[in-house]
Amino acid sequence: MSPYGPRRLALRSAALADAVDKTEAELGGLPEWDLSDLYPGIGSDAFLQDLAQAEAECRSFAAAYRGRLDELAKAGGPALGEAVQAYERIEDRLGKIMSYAGLVYSGDTTDPVRAKFYGDTQERLTSASSDLLFFTLELNRIDDAVLDAAMTREPLARYRPWVEDLRRDKPYQLEDRIEQLFHEKSVTGRGAWNRLFDETLASLRFTVRGEELSLEPTLNKLQDQDGDMRRDAAAALGQVFKANLRTFTLITNTLSKDKEISDRWRGFEDVADSRHLANRVEREVVDALVAAVTEAYPRLSHRYYALKARWFGRDALDFWDRNAPLPKVEQRTIPWTEARDTVLSAYADFAPAMAEIAGRFFDRRWIDAPVRPGKAPGAFAHPTVPSAHPYVLLNYQGKPRDVMTLAHELGHGVHQVLAAPNGALMAPTPLTLAETASVFGEMLTFRRLLAGTTEPRQRRAMLAAKVEDMINTVVRQIAFYSFERKLHLERRKGELTADGLCELWLSVQADSLGPSIRLGPGYETFWTYIPHFIHSPFYVYAYAFGDCLVNSLYGVYQTANEGFVERYFALLSAGGTKPYAELLAPFGLDAKDPGFWDIGLSMIEGMIAELEGMESD
Repeated sequence: MSPYGPRRLALRSAALADAVDKTEAELGGLPEWDLSDLYPGIGSDAFLQDLAQAEAECRSFAAAYRGRLDELAKAGGPALGEAVQAYERIEDRLGKIMSYAGLVYSGDTTDPVRAKFYGDTQERLTSASSDLLFFTLELNRIDDAVLDAAMTREPLARYRPWVEDLRRDKPYQLEDRIEQLFHEKSVTGRGAWNRLFDETLASLRFTVRGEELSLEPTLNKLQDQDGDMRRDAAAALGQVFKANLRTFTLITNTLSKDKEISDRWRGFEDVADSRHLANRVEREVVDALVAAVTEAYPRLSHRYYALKARWFGRDALDFWDRNAPLPKVEQRTIPWTEARDTVLSAYADFAPAMAEIAGRFFDRRWIDAPVRPGKAPGAFAHPTVPSAHPYVLLNYQGKPRDVMTLAHELGHGVHQVLAAPNGALMAPTPLTLAETASVFGEMLTFRRLLAGTTEPRQRRAMLAAKVEDMINTVVRQIAFYSFERKLHLERRKGELTADGLCELWLSVQADSLGPSIRLGPGYETFWTYIPHFIHSPFYVYAYAFGDCLVNSLYGVYQTANEGFVERYFALLSAGGTKPYAELLAPFGLDAKDPGFWDIGLSMIEGMIAELEGMESD
């Protein structure tokens, strides 16, 4: 039994139960995470005591420091640094509590008990943390010269990177009472709409050939060997998304308007500027990335899908065949133990220390892998807080892409473990580098598998799968970013209809995928299930940023191996203490160089050229 209650098997239909049991037999025992490292249970004394203590600490902190930070900075003693240390301890406790609630909830977002627990915890912590809002706002009102002088002495000197990073937000912060209002209303505003999206998505059921499935198993059938099964799964997805289009349209309209209001009050000019600020990356760098990828569409996705269509003996592929396995290639289910050994071996070949850290996730039950009704779709690595450890959520179904997803999320996990000693304030990594370790972990795993594959047909299939993953990570995510830009710009003119959103979606998908992919009826609704559009507007370009960066980074590794591992571990261990440009400099990389993105894109283009040179059978 998991630490947060039994599985809700009663919700499964007989067909679904049979399918799950069959999958479990093929995959072997899949691990479920042990959340007792955080708290014994949702009603445990430890959890309730920590929650009460966090609330009390927030009140005490406000009573001790509100209105005094300028005075402490001018005094020149250690008092301001001690205040930051106290603030960090409280942030760690708050983060631990909310991480636990979020992980419990993600295990089954349709369970009303978990949903209430998550909602109640979120409300109490939002209320408690409103007592802390003054701190960063007041810090940013201290005169620069006074604060610089104070940061020359410990313990504040240690927090200089965090303070300097905080100062970047200064032009966009509002008066304290307005910030408090924004903060407290987030529970009934953005937070509530996010939760509605999650619970709606988790409750959807798709009937494929008489079998009732949740989202993840249905999406998985788009990679089935049987083309008719892929078509039927796509039809089921389109039908259910269309039936719920009104809800998804309302959620999207509301959240995009909510963002416009916040951006306008804070003074952001462009619809994505708040994300760029959070990522600590310049707008022109992102614009250069988007321009480079968009210009490369014909050389990458258009070229590859034309090649894949020829392999299938067609002029063009239907959208449900975009990620289909190649014809005449044996497909097998990859057991969990094989996936684990593959990833850990690849990590160990690069650095034994990397494999040791990743191994903890398996040995200490930090991974939740099975597909379950109501479980959050997709995959993630949650860092929790430095005083604890990360957890990984997967929906493992034994596909080759699932192995790559495991490698990806464990890369995040290794990154989070290495960055944790920086503390709760400086461990988090901006999105410009947050995808580095994950994509690098994928690349290590892929290269190891490819090196061990000599059979031409299997090698071609493996190389094609990697190209498709790269296209999904680079081309598809930039198309997502373009869709979001169009959506948010149009929303400034007024509400968008469901048909209008579908038209925007099809326009960017047609441009990015090219003429060899037919976007038939049903596909116009596929924007509805992308959680990043809801939870983290404009997050998606970070994937393309990370993939192109890692391609360049891997090129450095291949040509200049000496000292690379040490420099790479230093990059990951830095967390949020250094800007991305400073961290990339030891590798001779500069993302501001106009030609930087072409380096990463040329690796994808080279793989496509290699595929074109292979025999089609």
